[in-house]
Amino acid sequence: MNIRRPRLPRTRAGRQRLVQAAMGVCVLALLPATWLFVSTADRLGTTADAPRTEVAVVFGAGLWDGEPSPYLAHRLDAAAKLYDEGRVKVVLVTGDNSRKDYDEPDAMRAYLIRHGVPDARIVSDYAGFDTWDSCVRAKKIFGVDEAVLISQGFHIRRAVALCEAAGVRSYGVGVDAKHDATWYYGGAREILAAGKAALDAVFEPDPTFLGPREPGVRRALAASTAG
Repeated sequence: MNIRRPRLPRTRAGRQRLVQAAMGVCVLALLPATWLFVSTADRLGTTADAPRTEVAVVFGAGLWDGEPSPYLAHRLDAAAKLYDEGRVKVVLVTGDNSRKDYDEPDAMRAYLIRHGVPDARIVSDYAGFDTWDSCVRAKKIFGVDEAVLISQGFHIRRAVALCEAAGVRSYGVGVDAKHDATWYYGGAREILAAGKAALDAVFEPDPTFLGPREPGVRRALAASTAG
């Protein structure tokens, strides 16, 4: 079977058009990532900078043998710190529980309890299958209007941009992470994920699962006031 190799333009003008087309594709590919950087420039900081806000949202980042992965543990540590310092009153943990043998929210809850966050101050979202789903559900299902979002630096800009698009006024805390293979993979993945984020922000699709409103955040806030 003979496979014909693509021919490069023979003329100088043809080669120039090819280069211009390639540059145009690159620019279009980077536009969503540029949007993320520009739109979130003043909405990011550390735990020390985080404003006092009623709710913190922690996004799932995988489990290892049923326990939070190191990346997820760092996110939860930041949430526990914010709660301990009185900067947030309630922690909403959002992650994947699409099958019986994989339960991110419950693993996140157990970790936070071990690190000093009362069970009554933790609310679980079991249908946070991706960042957009988590943001939309935080707003429409749990009634969150403002939140501190917690994730790694390579993901936090996308989280803030999408939650803002979903109607949640957001401040992002990007926690430290070891620059290992996972970190580099996450950074590279974000370039592609930025495109989907831009489409989600424009078209605002329904999440995978919406369901009825849940009073968990409201009740947790009421309990924190009563306590």
